[in-house]
Amino acid sequence: MSNALFQANEPIMPEPRDIELAAQSSEKLASLLSKRKKDFLITIKIDDKEAPITFPFSAIQLLQKILTQMAQGNAITLIPIHANLTTQQAADLLNVSRPFLVKLLEKGKIPFEKIGTHRRIRAKDLLEYKAKLEEEKKQALDELIKQAQELDMGY
Repeated sequence: MSNALFQANEPIMPEPRDIELAAQSSEKLASLLSKRKKDFLITIKIDDKEAPITFPFSAIQLLQKILTQMAQGNAITLIPIHANLTTQQAADLLNVSRPFLVKLLEKGKIPFEKIGTHRRIRAKDLLEYKAKLEEEKKQALDELIKQAQELDMGY
């Protein structure tokens, strides 16, 4: 598949039936994943035809994560790590406004390149920034918990 196909895909929004099936499938898959770290041989049955397919362990891990998100009613999209994102796509992934994202870019918080007048952000760089933010949030929360415990606030 080409990168353009991945980038052009709209998020897939699960329907109520999808959410129910995803929850069931996610639980079953999670229990299987906890027992092994090898590739999976899965038999797919469509109507009256069956086909055994070997899936890499990492693909099954990804499938389980997708199903977990669908079970929570979240829209899903796949973006290759090397993809170049528009500022709107990047803002959507960070759950911020596009103008706020542009300010982050201009401050040098996230690397980007300009193609003509358009900014492009590598998905890898955006995900690294997001992981850094999550770690900073976790550290701040841990510090607040520590202070609350020191002050005997019942936490």
